[in-house]
Amino acid sequence: MFVSYKWLQEYVDLDGISAQELAEKITRSGIEVEGVEAPAESITNVVIGHVLQKEQHPNADKLSVCQVDVGEEEPIQIVCGAPNVAAGQKVPVARVGAVLPGNFKIKKSKLRGEASNGMICSLQELGIEAKVVAKEYSTGIFVFPSDVVPGTNALEVLGLDDAILELGLTPNRSDCLSMLGVAYEVAAILGKEVKLPEVSVSGSGEKATDYISIKVEAKEENPLYIAKVIKDVKIGPSPLWLQSILMKSGIRPHNNVVDVTNYILLEYGQPLHSFDYDRLGSKEIVVRMAHEGEKLVTLDEAERTLTPDHLVITNGQEPIALAGVMGGANSEVVDETTTVLLEAAYFAGGPVRKASKDFGLRSEASARFEKGVDPNRVRAAGDRAAEMIAELAGGTVLDGYAEVNELTVEPVVVSITLGKINKVLGTELHVSDVEDILSRLQFEVKTEGDEFVITVPTRRGDITIPEDIIEEVARLYGYDNLPKTLPVGESKPGLLTDYQLKRRIVRRYLEGSGLMQNVTYSLTSEEKAAMYALDKRESIRLAMPMSEERSTLRMSLLPGLLDVVKYNVARQMDSVAVYETGAVFLKTSHDELPEEKEHLAGAVTGLWNANLWQGEKKPVDFFVVKGILEGLFRQLGVSERIEWKQAVREGMHPGRTADILLDGEVLGFAGQVHPKVEKKEDLKATYVFELSLDALLNAEIKEIQYTAIPRFPSITRDIALVVDKDVVAGEMSAIIKEAGGKLLKEVHLFDLYEGERMEEGKKSLAFSLKYFDPEKTLTDEEVTKAHGKVLYAVEEKGAVLRG
Repeated sequence: MFVSYKWLQEYVDLDGISAQELAEKITRSGIEVEGVEAPAESITNVVIGHVLQKEQHPNADKLSVCQVDVGEEEPIQIVCGAPNVAAGQKVPVARVGAVLPGNFKIKKSKLRGEASNGMICSLQELGIEAKVVAKEYSTGIFVFPSDVVPGTNALEVLGLDDAILELGLTPNRSDCLSMLGVAYEVAAILGKEVKLPEVSVSGSGEKATDYISIKVEAKEENPLYIAKVIKDVKIGPSPLWLQSILMKSGIRPHNNVVDVTNYILLEYGQPLHSFDYDRLGSKEIVVRMAHEGEKLVTLDEAERTLTPDHLVITNGQEPIALAGVMGGANSEVVDETTTVLLEAAYFAGGPVRKASKDFGLRSEASARFEKGVDPNRVRAAGDRAAEMIAELAGGTVLDGYAEVNELTVEPVVVSITLGKINKVLGTELHVSDVEDILSRLQFEVKTEGDEFVITVPTRRGDITIPEDIIEEVARLYGYDNLPKTLPVGESKPGLLTDYQLKRRIVRRYLEGSGLMQNVTYSLTSEEKAAMYALDKRESIRLAMPMSEERSTLRMSLLPGLLDVVKYNVARQMDSVAVYETGAVFLKTSHDELPEEKEHLAGAVTGLWNANLWQGEKKPVDFFVVKGILEGLFRQLGVSERIEWKQAVREGMHPGRTADILLDGEVLGFAGQVHPKVEKKEDLKATYVFELSLDALLNAEIKEIQYTAIPRFPSITRDIALVVDKDVVAGEMSAIIKEAGGKLLKEVHLFDLYEGERMEEGKKSLAFSLKYFDPEKTLTDEEVTKAHGKVLYAVEEKGAVLRG
């Protein structure tokens, strides 16, 4: 928002306060002033000149030799190349010695042999952007009205002896998108009164309702529509003061009627629109949602194809304006217009934003409707505009309005106590202090003890809750005046939770074991979503997926890791070891969000050890992955509670896959990927694992207790058992441990034999058993007794001691 300092003075007394000082006060109150620009500061010695005579340059077709009166005894000669220069004009002249924007200095010169003692200027050469210059002067010099006096300071007449404050408004402060809104803000900061413009429209005897009727079908999108009629207008250029205000605010002047609507938009923050009444094609205005495929040619001469999402103003048959955004070319005010229909309306922000975004038509009007205009200013803005049109265009305002009013305006009432204000701000304000601040803001306040009941004016739509009132008090009291205190209370250093500590142990251990961490997509294809899932449920598909490959939330980490392995193997990385910790997503009921569980997964392929200089190679196998996980379980203190059971899982090798149980509950699995999958993905033997990290890390762990180094020797016995091929070594190991009693401390499988000397369907399992008593040296008799129980127990299970 660009705010003219001189224009602001019409509403608030700024005596004794410079533009820079005002900018500082506004910034300190919470609205950032991004810059203060004084256009005249970089320009000197520019006056108004009267072109007395214009002659063709004798040596140049496109140059003119002009005799110009600049308020001195004798006119000066200036060579000018502007196509619109003519005798009798009053023009801006940069005299010899003048400095123009960009440090451009004017000197005496000769152009094609003719002396030139200055320069007749365009507005662009005086620092005004080309986009805001009226079209008639956009390619040539500017011409003043005939009543100006030669020799007068041209910058003062143009209104450039001003300061422009650029406000960087946040979206909630739409009230300051108007001069009146800024005036209220400045008056509150300075503790002064706001001088509102006086509006008095004289009657004509004719009624506006005799000329136009209003019908609103989309009352939710347009609850208030007011139309006024101004007859006998004469379209022409606006007075210079009005053009100057618009240009300084970044708006191009058009004509006296359109310029008035733009002026009111800046003054009241209420967008208006003017129609040529005689070009409407009817005596009816109908506001409705557009029909599918309906066409409208807007003022920028572009044809727009409308949809039912767009709010339009129609003449009962066809659209004549895109509500709140831009008017139609079929009802535009032109030079021949004599009767104007003036629209003042309250449009909901949603449809305006939709149309603005769909057609790329971001305008001053749409910006204000999107953020919300003051509903109590609509009628006043229409009256003010009608009065100005009558004054500047010589028209007559018809009595009354044609309107539809379904708008209910109830001011917001907020209650807050003095104690809460002081507690939040850390201040010791009194009731009178807060009352003074709120009255400066023009808020209606009723005080009941230390409680304030505040009625917020409709122009401040950003004030809705007690915290908003606290913010208003703080910024007007002065952020610099708030007390500075250190935090009071005990400080507590930040700590990791037990779960977070364990997760770090997992990552450090796996990376220390040679696995590299990966982060894969949480989205995958519907086919892969349930592959390898520990808990298979119905898949969760996105409503608007970016692709089919990323359409479904994963239930397992392994498909993503296998893609990583495939990617690296395809790029000549023969040995790959990766892991990931991340969330999987499990469907619950239709009305709830998916359940998220953290998993740990890994994938290993190629060589685990490769000491090529010693001729040693160790390819990855099941026991490599098993060893990695057993080391992890030892790190976490749960190895004694882990059990491995052979299993069959979809997508996994049927003979090289095991479920991993923690306290008898399935924690996850490990094994080789099924050969068919490996062939499909162009992989060699690949071993994987996936565990529920939530279950693993949340398992209760007993405190580690110190055990003294044994002082007494142990005794080792080896046994080889012949069992059926389907007997699992882990089961036999469990039987041995149970039968050995308290003296049997360790059981290790050290050999598996299936050869020619074994019976069909049999295999040999060799175990090493260590017996030990921490209190004494064992005797042979004690060991033989315990060992005999073991042999008896295994024979009971069908095992035969191999000789």
